[in-house]
Formats: sequence, structure tokens, C-alpha cells
Amino acid sequence: MSAIAEKTVRDMALESSCATRVFERLGIDYCCGGNKSLDEACRVANLSLGEVQRELDTAKHESEKDTCRDWQREPLSELIAHINATHHKFVRTEISRIMPLLEKVCGVHGKNHSELLHIQALLELTSHMMKEEMVLFPYIERMEESVIQGEPALPAPFGSVANPVAMMEHEHDSAGNALRAMRKASNDYVAPEGACASYQALYRAFAEFESDLHQHIHLENNILFPRALKMEKGSQS
Repeated sequence: MSAIAEKTVRDMALESSCATRVFERLGIDYCCGGNKSLDEACRVANLSLGEVQRELDTAKHESEKDTCRDWQREPLSELIAHINATHHKFVRTEISRIMPLLEKVCGVHGKNHSELLHIQALLELTSHMMKEEMVLFPYIERMEESVIQGEPALPAPFGSVANPVAMMEHEHDSAGNALRAMRKASNDYVAPEGACASYQALYRAFAEFESDLHQHIHLENNILFPRALKMEKGSQS
């Protein structure tokens, strides 16, 4: 087995943010299920390892001309700004678009399609993001600034970064589980035969929401949070 086949998809996503596009397109879970080797992930997704390797090689070649940023090396403040401006903004915009569609579809189809009820876990993402934006992210930014200036970091109001991180990761799991349940119950977001345009638009919105959430959680769980924990530990030594 080749070295790349033995790598976890999480590690590959960390090495190249552009690889996440390949995984997303092919339906390979690099987020919550990222600890699987590429070989195992391909079997789970019913894909040929050779096919996926070719896709990754192509993405790597194209990335040389791309502007993908290496979030493992960029300042944490820049990563936080990107998350806020890209993914948090997307969640708020999409939820405001999804809610009228959901209300309309549930009014007609809700009794027969219980998968639509999983949306509640996604709505909770708005309060989740507020906690990040008002408490956790500002502290991480202040901590990074202290480290850069060679000054002691201010004591965290929550004891350690590990405490809110554990809570955020738990809430990420809840949102991810809700989307997986919705995808399974909705036959991969395929609207029932004869579904109205609103029903079809709602399922397309869910699929796009899921795609963005995977990238969103990846940036936080796999990059921002581990780097913040490492920085906190280094500042205390």
C-alpha cells in the first residue's frame, strides 16, 4: 500500500486546504470521520483509491496556480477573520433563506417527512457562533497578540481554552449529526417524486449548507482550536 493510502484524510486536509475540495466533491468525510486512512475512506465511500489519488494529484497541480492559504501558518487572527467573514456569514445568510422555505414545506409535508425536524440543531448554530465571536475568538486573538509582543497572556475567563473548545466541538458534532441524519432520511437530499419547487430548493440549500459546514468545522476543529491550545500551553511554560 502506498504511503498516501495510509495517511488519514484529516492529515491530508491539514496539509492542503485545496484537498478538502476533492474530498467534498467525492463525498469523503474529512471532518468528523477524518481519522480514517485514505484507503479506508475510499472503501467507505465506495470509490477507487486510484481514482481519488488522481483527483488529488490534479488538485495539487492546480493549487500551484491557486491562492489557497496555508492556515497552519497564517496568524490566528487572520484565520478567525476568514471564518467570521466566510463561514459564519454564510450560516446566517443561509438560515435566513432556509427558514421561510422550511416553514412553507413543513406546512404541507412535515407530517410525512420527519427529517425536516432536524433543522432545529442547525438553528442552534447561530447562538453557537455568537459564543465564538463574543468570547472564544476575542480571547484567542488577545492571547496571540500577547505572545507576539512577548507579554504574559491575560488569564482566561473560562479557566483554559480547552473548556470552550470542548463545548464548541460538542456543538459541531450535534450539527454534523443532524445533517447526516437529514441526508440519510432524505435519500441524499433527493426530493420525493412530484415535490414542489420549494421542496427541491430546500434540499439544494441543505446540501450546500452541509458542504460549507464541513469546511467550517474543519478549519475550527482541526486547525484553529489545536493551534490555540498549543499556543496557550506554550505561553504558560
